[in-house]
Amino acid sequence: MEKAKVYFTDFRTKAFGDGLPTKLKKLIKKAGIADLEMEDKFVAIKMHFGELGNISFLRPNYARAVVDVVKEMGGKPFLTDCNTMYPGSRKNALEHLCCAWQNGFTPLTVDCPILIGDGLKGTDDVNVPVVGGEYVQEAKIGRAIMDADIFISLSHFKGHETTGFGGAIKNIGMGCGSRAGKKEQHSNGQPRIDADLCKGCKKCQKECANDGLVFDEKTGKMTVDKVHCVGCGRCLGACNLDAISFSDDAAVYELNCRMAEYTKAVLDGRPHFHISLVVDVSPNCDCHCENDAPILPNIGMFASFDPLALDQACVDACLASAPLPGSQLSDNMKKKDFVDHHDHFTNSTPQSEWRTCLAHAEKIGLGVREYELIRI
Repeated sequence: MEKAKVYFTDFRTKAFGDGLPTKLKKLIKKAGIADLEMEDKFVAIKMHFGELGNISFLRPNYARAVVDVVKEMGGKPFLTDCNTMYPGSRKNALEHLCCAWQNGFTPLTVDCPILIGDGLKGTDDVNVPVVGGEYVQEAKIGRAIMDADIFISLSHFKGHETTGFGGAIKNIGMGCGSRAGKKEQHSNGQPRIDADLCKGCKKCQKECANDGLVFDEKTGKMTVDKVHCVGCGRCLGACNLDAISFSDDAAVYELNCRMAEYTKAVLDGRPHFHISLVVDVSPNCDCHCENDAPILPNIGMFASFDPLALDQACVDACLASAPLPGSQLSDNMKKKDFVDHHDHFTNSTPQSEWRTCLAHAEKIGLGVREYELIRI
């Protein structure tokens, strides 16, 4: 199979020369983004706006650079992400937009609209078939993302406490899933209802199509019918009180495979392009309300039409770099009982695992892992 082309540039700049946003524009143009026919097309640019309190997410300046290029090509861009499964500052569109604004993403700074892909409560999704899916037959993807004509991912490549790292595949597969879609990837189980938080409003029951929720007239609380509940997660988006939750009980292997299959559902059948920035490589996801010191130095910006090759190139570059002192990674390596996995991400978070995700992505035809790195 032919190698994919992955384009790369570092973060070095010359005094009084081009800034990094301009350098990013040059990179994606060199990588062939102009081959996409964008005239009068809706272009979804999927990224992470960062959780409040976390400041390692990608700066809005990078998003603006991509938006500028899309507009030059006649496209109609919008930045997008979907709501989170867990309670936080991005679990519904109102809080999500406020979070994005506080983190610097506004129509003024990025020069395009910002849309939350799965709607107000995270329930506005579309069932998308997964061709060749082994774990997911239909992925629950945010409607606005699927309505777009062209899809672009702009990913912050960093560590992750479960999947080893978060790159293009995680940004797309997990990020484009609605709240129910994220539940499907993370959890094999049924919901729990916190009686102390439940107010008996019955909004969740209206979303249940399987008689999986029963209202207890004596207590005034909602309960789960273990027999009829199918664990679909639709109730999650209906509760504004965070009374409903799911356990992250899917094995890491299954999570990785489902994430790859969700990514395939998002991309199949339409033009797409992918960008990853290996910068501020925090050990954990940008979904955290904090960020720890970077475990690796800033490496550079990567772009490709192949999201799998892109992730492989980014992780290869990371594994070839030296750990930063004073980080979670370097601290772990100093421990007496340290076991060297010869993998910076596993050494940083030993319970994490990333290789099965890339292997399954290749198996289902998401892309190829062999690549030619072209330095710009």
